[in-house]
Amino acid sequence: MFAAEQVTGPAPIRRRYELTTIFLVVLSYTLLASTPAAADELDEDISQLRADVASLAGEVFALEEDILHPADSQVTVFLTLARKDALTLHSVELYVDDTPVASHLYTGREFAALQQGGVQQLYTGNLPHGDHVLRAVLTARAANNRYVRRESSHQFRKRPGEFRIQMSLEARAPDYEPQISFREWK
Repeated sequence: MFAAEQVTGPAPIRRRYELTTIFLVVLSYTLLASTPAAADELDEDISQLRADVASLAGEVFALEEDILHPADSQVTVFLTLARKDALTLHSVELYVDDTPVASHLYTGREFAALQQGGVQQLYTGNLPHGDHVLRAVLTARAANNRYVRRESSHQFRKRPGEFRIQMSLEARAPDYEPQISFREWK
């Protein structure tokens, strides 16, 4: 069934069959011989396209940040621990003008990073210029193994430009009552 067929018949048909076979062999050889060069060129094109996509993605991210969080109305809240051993932080909730804006539950690794001097960005958002109230609700375990929940508020005036607020947590002996202090950075 699949055995090689012999072409018989008039000479022009046989000649056409021979020419077709030669053409296919030459074409196959040409394609096989040029494939590595074409593949290398294709790989270079793909690498260039990937670099272009990465560059464009960075530009899109920067534009998105400028649109979503313009510097003129941007407010950022950071969290630090003033005393590293007095609290075991469980959660923090933030409210701006009685609207919840951030909530975070801490894992052991996140709390360890804060204990080592880490700074956590809790919230970035936009606020109109004027007076605002930031309220923080803290849930933690004090060094004397009591669970506590504390609220603290901070009034601030948003002016044109970026505005940053640092929240520091501490609990001092002997009662280990958590205290939240706020510091404004301009």
